[in-house]
Amino acid sequence: MIQIISGVKGKGKTKYLIQKANEEVKNANGNVVYLDKNNKHMYELSNKIRLINLSEYPLDTYDAFLGFICGLISQDHDLEAMYLDSFLTISSVSDEYIGFVLSKLKDISSRFNINFVISISVDAEHLPDDFKDDIIISL
Repeated sequence: MIQIISGVKGKGKTKYLIQKANEEVKNANGNVVYLDKNNKHMYELSNKIRLINLSEYPLDTYDAFLGFICGLISQDHDLEAMYLDSFLTISSVSDEYIGFVLSKLKDISSRFNINFVISISVDAEHLPDDFKDDIIISL
């Protein structure tokens, strides 16, 4: 399943995402990963959550991003949830391909039973219609 936290920049999406990740890891049976564009939130996350700074990797296309996601999954069979902060930045996706990349993540989620929680700096009304039901909060 994918869950989307949408809203324009500066509305508190990251704070909400961090709180949600910290709550989930308390009851998680598997591993939780948090992907971000930097290490800025390292000390706000539970030490049980693996923070990955994607700026350290040469991911400059959404295909490379999706490949990276699949690589993480292939190395961790206990992976339960992935939190994706600053989605548009870390995934290198342009507005016209948001729906395509989200649909790929939905397919990956179904196939490998991993929950994706995605923070995206797009107003909910501008997201593709196929993903309106996946919005858990719009800020």
